[in-house]
Amino acid sequence: MSKLKNNKLNTNTICIIPARGGSKRIPHKNRKLFYGKPLIAYSIEVAKKSKLFSKIIVTTDDENIAKIAKEYGAEVPFMRSATLSDDFASSGDAVKDAIEQLQIRGEKFQYVCTIYATAPLLQEKYLIEGLEKLKNSDAHLAFSVTTMPFPIQRTFKITEDGRCQMFTPKYFTARSQDLEEAYQDAGQFYWENLSNKATDIPFGKSSIAIILPRYLVQDIDTLEDWKMAEMMYAILNLSNRNGEKTLQKILTTQ
Repeated sequence: MSKLKNNKLNTNTICIIPARGGSKRIPHKNRKLFYGKPLIAYSIEVAKKSKLFSKIIVTTDDENIAKIAKEYGAEVPFMRSATLSDDFASSGDAVKDAIEQLQIRGEKFQYVCTIYATAPLLQEKYLIEGLEKLKNSDAHLAFSVTTMPFPIQRTFKITEDGRCQMFTPKYFTARSQDLEEAYQDAGQFYWENLSNKATDIPFGKSSIAIILPRYLVQDIDTLEDWKMAEMMYAILNLSNRNGEKTLQKILTTQ
């Protein structure tokens, strides 16, 4: 068992969940019901279950989301501005603003974990692993990643006349097993140590990767994504909580 879970709530560790009200492709996505609960509820619940945080803060511009967040045990000490809630504002901008707002209010903390509101598959053990690894390093960031489902070296684009053109043709004849593994941002959580400054881009040498299996990772940007997430969640939550073992068996069966 993790040493972190044996401790009382970390007084210098907070969670911030960005959740704006606007969503074009899936209207009201962050509060849309996912197996009977608002989607954002899963992120709040896994944060609470981890027992890592002294505060779980939701930053939103939407009164309905704010109400839901409070019902599930999060705090909404301020509402996000319209400027930070339009289609051009990033989650990073909203989190930075939330940190500044909390510091203005006299809050003191060293570790901040951003958890996306669209992470119903997230498991607490990966949050714990992220904080442990960050505390034992000089890194600024520890974030969730997963493997690419195909070799990126063999990707191609489609030209204006409908033809195919490889980005790196020299890898056309290479065997997949001989190509270097590539990873992508899993879009679930991002730990920051505010005492350690970033020395390069977010996915550079100042960062630690927390590797998640692909069956626990699903972007939720379209209705097709939503349905895929529902299927994955259903399998992972089969009776007697043996869903993950069942899924692993399915994936490894020849």
